[in-house]
Amino acid sequence: MLDKTDRKLLSLLQQDCTLSLQTLAEAVNLTSTPCWKRLKRLEEDGVVRAKVALLDNEKLGLGLTAFVQIKTQQHNSDWYHAFVAQVKGMPEVLAFYRMAGEYDYLMQVVVADMKSYDNFYKRLVNGGPGLIDVTSSFAMEQIKNTTVLPL
Repeated sequence: MLDKTDRKLLSLLQQDCTLSLQTLAEAVNLTSTPCWKRLKRLEEDGVVRAKVALLDNEKLGLGLTAFVQIKTQQHNSDWYHAFVAQVKGMPEVLAFYRMAGEYDYLMQVVVADMKSYDNFYKRLVNGGPGLIDVTSSFAMEQIKNTTVLPL
């Protein structure tokens, strides 16, 4: 599906999505038109989902990161869709996964402080019945955080 040139383009974009078409083309030994066509195909195929700016949460006053594990008694479709909609509507949740194993869901939450987390927690658990265990762990130090996929 992806050849060596596609992978090189994707690696460059993961490092800096603001690189010009000309810079990208030169880096992969293509002219601008074939490079643009490759980039367009990668976007249309959904390989490139978005081009975003990565922000520094600490500098924005969002210094508390929590990892929240959730168990539920509910596994029916209606409950699942309602819960997913609730969580998707919570801007503090950066990542949200349905899990295999002891816990049913895992989420990464970023907030300003413990009081903000408590407000988030109350909204989460009061959003509907079915949660039987909500366990939170708080990050003391961020050692690695990247969006770069190993290509």
